[in-house]
Amino acid sequence: VQLQACGGGLVQPGGSLRLSCAASGSIFTINVMGWYRQAPGKQRELVASITRGGYTNYADSVKGRFTISRDNAKNAMYLQMNSLKPEDTAVYYCSANIDLRPYWGQGTLVTVSS
Repeated sequence: VQLQACGGGLVQPGGSLRLSCAASGSIFTINVMGWYRQAPGKQRELVASITRGGYTNYADSVKGRFTISRDNAKNAMYLQMNSLKPEDTAVYYCSANIDLRPYWGQGTLVTVSS
């Protein structure tokens, strides 16, 4: 089983990016999925999570700006990030509980700078 994240890049403050994460391999059930981020010199933190049934949870710092979603048929998860701020700069990681085991994708770098 693998998680593949993509969609990072350089964006100006106020701009938008959409991250994607796809799971592949022998999968029966994907339960909670989530996006985490780690800025230089800081600990990894939860950005947003979503259950299989669509219940979402967000860090206070991104509420109203980021939207997490998933497509269960495609084993995929997305993070729409709007109104980006320089403090959103970080490596973003996707995570998923697949068949009761935790998996992590490789990070994708998001840089918010003018």
